[in-house]
Amino acid sequence: MQGRRHLRVWLERYGALTLLTCAFTAALALEFLAPDRRTAIFLASVLAIVPLAGYIGRATDNLAAHFGGSISGLLNATFGNVAELIIGAFALRAGYTDLVKASLTGSIIGNTLLVFGLAALVGGLRRPVQRFSRTAAGLGTTMLLLSVVALVVPAVFHALSRRTGQEPELRMDTEIAVVLLLTYCASLVFTLKTHRQPHEHTGPPPRTSISRSIALLVGATAGVAWMSELLVGAIGEAARVLGMSDLFVGVIVVAVIGNAAEHYSAVRMAAQDDMDAALSIAVGSSTQIALFITPVLLFLSYLIAPTPMNLLFSTFEVMALGLAVLTIAFIAHDGETHWMEGVQMLAVYVILAIGFYFLPAGR
Repeated sequence: MQGRRHLRVWLERYGALTLLTCAFTAALALEFLAPDRRTAIFLASVLAIVPLAGYIGRATDNLAAHFGGSISGLLNATFGNVAELIIGAFALRAGYTDLVKASLTGSIIGNTLLVFGLAALVGGLRRPVQRFSRTAAGLGTTMLLLSVVALVVPAVFHALSRRTGQEPELRMDTEIAVVLLLTYCASLVFTLKTHRQPHEHTGPPPRTSISRSIALLVGATAGVAWMSELLVGAIGEAARVLGMSDLFVGVIVVAVIGNAAEHYSAVRMAAQDDMDAALSIAVGSSTQIALFITPVLLFLSYLIAPTPMNLLFSTFEVMALGLAVLTIAFIAHDGETHWMEGVQMLAVYVILAIGFYFLPAGR
């Protein structure tokens, strides 16, 4: 028993640092000494981004503990998505527009089903029931429903007006992106000002000072940016060698990598019986991906991408997103959860992942 405890403490303190040091060094060495080993570079950069995202989550947790209140969940959701934003920007610059859109879809699905599913499972192993705010859950799932609407409208418009050309579609998508941003700003006013109380939760005490947390956050973010550039440069060849489609890589692989911080923070909060925080991170991060990160990347694509990004997602992506939102809405409507509901969410995620894996190229 004592040996297990020492092992757990060692892994918490040094496991992520050891993985980061080895993977980061390997990625850089391969890039400079064996640049043709694209698959190895891809795998090494993936392994490096995961602990870096974890450090972003750790720094954010400390900052959230210093500031406290409802801003804690906002900080976790905001900085947890830094990796997603950085990877998306590099992918846009390289011309992987469809990959970026797939990663956005995968992030929303992953946060609602994988992250919250793991949180419910881990938190529920030691407790029969965990409770959270029904008001917060209702707002979050309603905002996610809005994201489904924002994806369905361009898909239906494209199907009904194939001869109108790309310019009207891009203009419509840009205007929808503006609506999403305005809605996201309104949600911040709601959660941080007019309806602040239902979203407040008590987090763990801070472990480091604000200055050290900021330094860790900045350093980890810079590391994610460096590794993201290597990852994007190797992603095409690696997907071909590993037998994965670009869609699967975007929806599952890139999304899981970009959301590693959410996995760390939400599961950790659930294990401490703080399901309000876990829900705020998982659903709040999905909402921010849909209403903030997606519009920002769309606007950014006009500046850095070979062609602007639109909001035309595939039928399977829209269907998967709708099922994910429907699943979490049913599970979260009563304001409580248990470990079996975590298993159910994970099962839906795995089924969708299998579907994406076998989906033919070209969708």
